[in-house]
Amino acid sequence: MAVKKRLIITLDGPAGAGKSTVAHGLARRLGITYLDTGAMYRALTFKALRLGIDLSDEKALTALIKKTRIGFKQMPDGSLRVTLDGKDVEKDIRSPEVTNKTFYAARAAGVRKIMVAQQKAIGKGQSLVSDGRDQGTVVFPKATYKFYVDADFEERLQRRLRDLKAAGEPVDANQLRADMQDRDNKDFSRAVGPLKKAEDAITIDSTGLTVEGTVDKIMRYIKPL
Repeated sequence: MAVKKRLIITLDGPAGAGKSTVAHGLARRLGITYLDTGAMYRALTFKALRLGIDLSDEKALTALIKKTRIGFKQMPDGSLRVTLDGKDVEKDIRSPEVTNKTFYAARAAGVRKIMVAQQKAIGKGQSLVSDGRDQGTVVFPKATYKFYVDADFEERLQRRLRDLKAAGEPVDANQLRADMQDRDNKDFSRAVGPLKKAEDAITIDSTGLTVEGTVDKIMRYIKPL
């Protein structure tokens, strides 16, 4: 589909719902930029862990983000690959340790304020598909299209297990189940930028669907521009 006007599409939803791979596939299908906002919080978490910063100290995290350069480099497929202080950290930020501790950065009001401003700036003047937890509610409340991507918890769990095994990461299914349940609770209940469906968002249930099948389902709602 040829996009002639600025198009902002948001995909929000819980961990393991497939929204990141779906958002990437959707952006590729439309020929526009894909923004993985979760990678920004992961990058800051990775740096904090590396520096031995107390992740529960919101002031320390906010001070850290103010002297940290989180950027993106455009890839041939239209995606934006995250960089930390000029270094590509895409692989480093996907570890289970970073995944399980990113909620500290995500719940810090000072960090989130800066991240949201950066995300808004990236979306200014260009078409993109952005995924995260608060894209349709906070970052791009006037997005052209808003989707809330969800899936049955057991399927989300199995997807995450497959992803970790494919990445060669050691994984315990029972521990991962507990981690995902804990992450869901934190995402839905945090005071700043909680995960919730925007009132005007379209729910997309990806249970039983492939990535391409989910993209096809979303594309049915998108009108040519």
